[in-house]
Amino acid sequence: MRNYFLKRIFLIVPTILGITFLVFILSHLAPGGPLEREIAKLRGYGNEDGARSSLINNEEIEILKQKLRLDKPLPVAYLYWLWDVASLDLGESRLHSRPVNELIFEKIPVSLTFGLSGFLLSYLICIPLGIRKAIQSGQAFDSGTSIVILIAYSMPVFALSMLLLYLFSSGEVFSIFPLGHEYSDNYDDLDFFEKIIDRAEHMFLPVFCYVSGSFAMLTLLMKNSLLDQISKEYVRTAISKGLSFKDAIYKHAFRNSLIPIATGFGSNLSLVLAGSLIIELVFSIDGIGLLSFQAVTERDTNLMMGLLLIQSFLSLIGNILSDLCYVIIDPRINFEA
Repeated sequence: MRNYFLKRIFLIVPTILGITFLVFILSHLAPGGPLEREIAKLRGYGNEDGARSSLINNEEIEILKQKLRLDKPLPVAYLYWLWDVASLDLGESRLHSRPVNELIFEKIPVSLTFGLSGFLLSYLICIPLGIRKAIQSGQAFDSGTSIVILIAYSMPVFALSMLLLYLFSSGEVFSIFPLGHEYSDNYDDLDFFEKIIDRAEHMFLPVFCYVSGSFAMLTLLMKNSLLDQISKEYVRTAISKGLSFKDAIYKHAFRNSLIPIATGFGSNLSLVLAGSLIIELVFSIDGIGLLSFQAVTERDTNLMMGLLLIQSFLSLIGNILSDLCYVIIDPRINFEA
């Protein structure tokens, strides 16, 4: 297993190189690429100074190409970008006029706070709930919670977010939680415990929406996986030898039923830092999701490539973590085989 995981770790670098190279080439070849954006900026496109268009000549365009390193073939330009990345320099964001490194690491704590809280709560709620639904399958508890799960599954995150804001923040019904943002305007004037309460109030509704996104899937996956294990011969054998039904579940079936849950564990963890665009837009949270959206829509190549680099790395690490979870849950698993 050690050799398998070492291979997976070594494959991270060529995989990231392949992903970034493909996106780099496509982003520059597509209409409205970095060069066209800079030319439009010089021409005053969208500004009152439209007369500047006549001042742009071939010499200025060549200077722009040199600045963007597009006077060379795209594969060579990619190598220059790669060299900057190796020097821990992701370039400057055209949209924000700030270093990409600075922008990304400024937004990461925001998305991490909300995303990680939602991620942990999802597993802490859904696994015990799925177990109880499996144990009481077909009973009143299972039927009642299935209705709640069905509603949560069928309601879009955007609709749920707007509904929660209307019910608990607008003042039309209740005014319990803030309308949005990560903290209040007077946050710096609060003492330590007041800051904790303020953060918790601002986090409650967004985190609730984060949890609802995976609530139904994780709960039903846990329930169905455990029911599948309960029906197997080794569980019936354990019960026939005198083990109680509860002990047979928690000592034998439970561990094996976690394998499907582990499948998405790593990928879900990698999405923590990716943020959620819809939730961030509705609750005015300035996180990675909103930053990624701005980078793509405004064709901010440096910012887009920087975000892609980090998110690709996290996704690959997440897949390795999923495989590691398999081995921890069931040491008999042999990926080499």
